[in-house]
Amino acid sequence: MTKVRSRVAVALALAGALTASACGLGSTAASGPATVAQAPELKPDQQVSIVFESYNFGQAGAWTDTFNELIGKFEQTHPNIHVKAQKPQGNSPNPATDTISSIQAQMAAGNPPDVAQLGFSDLDFTIHGLGAKPLDDLVGKDAVQANFDGAKYPYAPTARTIGNWDGKTYGVPFVFSTPVLYYNATLFQQAGLDPNKPPKTWDEVQQDAQAIKNVAHKDGVYIDCLTKTAKDWCYQSLVRSDGGTVISADRKSLTFADQANVDVVKMAQNLVNTGSSPKLTQQQGYEAFARGDIGMILETSAIQATFTKGAKDKWDLRSAEMPAFGTKPTVPTNSGASLFVLSNDPAKQRAGWELIKFLTSEDAYVTIASKIGYLPLRTGLLDDPAGLKDWAAKNPLLKPNVDQLARMEPWVSFPGNSYLQIRDGMMDAVEKAVYQGADPATTLAAAQQQASALMPAGK
Repeated sequence: MTKVRSRVAVALALAGALTASACGLGSTAASGPATVAQAPELKPDQQVSIVFESYNFGQAGAWTDTFNELIGKFEQTHPNIHVKAQKPQGNSPNPATDTISSIQAQMAAGNPPDVAQLGFSDLDFTIHGLGAKPLDDLVGKDAVQANFDGAKYPYAPTARTIGNWDGKTYGVPFVFSTPVLYYNATLFQQAGLDPNKPPKTWDEVQQDAQAIKNVAHKDGVYIDCLTKTAKDWCYQSLVRSDGGTVISADRKSLTFADQANVDVVKMAQNLVNTGSSPKLTQQQGYEAFARGDIGMILETSAIQATFTKGAKDKWDLRSAEMPAFGTKPTVPTNSGASLFVLSNDPAKQRAGWELIKFLTSEDAYVTIASKIGYLPLRTGLLDDPAGLKDWAAKNPLLKPNVDQLARMEPWVSFPGNSYLQIRDGMMDAVEKAVYQGADPATTLAAAQQQASALMPAGK
């Protein structure tokens, strides 16, 4: 019993130390985290075991199966490196929401994973709070850029730097999507709409959704951007497409109660109030669309395999770019995550880099894109007969996502230790307004006032 108490006390002390060391972090000051030493190359016979934590292993079907396949291939080509793959600790419906708390708990216990897949909204905290290593220091900037350049096909320009901070690469962008409007062309026909002309604006979405509701007697549209579970990647895209932001450019003040945010929430609230959009949770929303019970859904391509399976031989699944607010240009933001090295052990750091290189290689992206539907960040593969050309020709659902990648802007993270409370408070306010009828302006303003008190000192 004494030993158990001792271990608990040590874990709590470590947790306290981690919290204390992170106080005031999240700054964009030029000094940034300290430089780390370069990890030496592994000897051919040097055996290394690493832990790789990824929320892909917490999801059934295509995700877990695909990533287990990739890890198996990596160990075959790197027989001296053993990878223990694990999902985040936690019981959330969406395993991606457990990533940070999972790593914090393991850090407190003294055994964090060596490599982790972490979301872009966690970028600030991952670097300043979790101590992710600058890859430019760890393996050399030339090596990092050589990986982005690839054996044949480089990363898309807009994707190369979204894991950077203060001019250094910390995370290698791995899997993500931009917001895609998937739609049921069969329901469009039943509602008297032209399936070859999906809506291009949110006003048109409203009109088409109402037709589907009134004529085809199915729900019109579900926007998977408006709940706390959905996080804020897609919500940020909506707001920025209406000319707004959720945080100022200098990261010193929150802006999610400004008029553009209010207008976006009013648009979504109106869809619900008019019966054009159902009141559903995130999972209920994409499952209902997969069954053919909703005409349109704004969604990440990570769910594309689910939609394809649901539609097979039943209804006609198609995709389009995200709708615009009138004549304003859309600003697609990215979902998904980067890969980071967290280990302090030089051998594990180097082994972790080898795993990251493998998982972001041309061969890996052929597997990831074709089996899950995520964007292949090495877009040249789409024109290669030995890569994804044939697959892309058979999967036109990919095209809107690829087209939007060219003008994508990053999913912005909030600063400081309380960034999750800030983000969740914002999205809770959005959810209350859209699905519970709260007034958008006052609800967002109250949430912003509360969240402003959580911003780091000096922000």
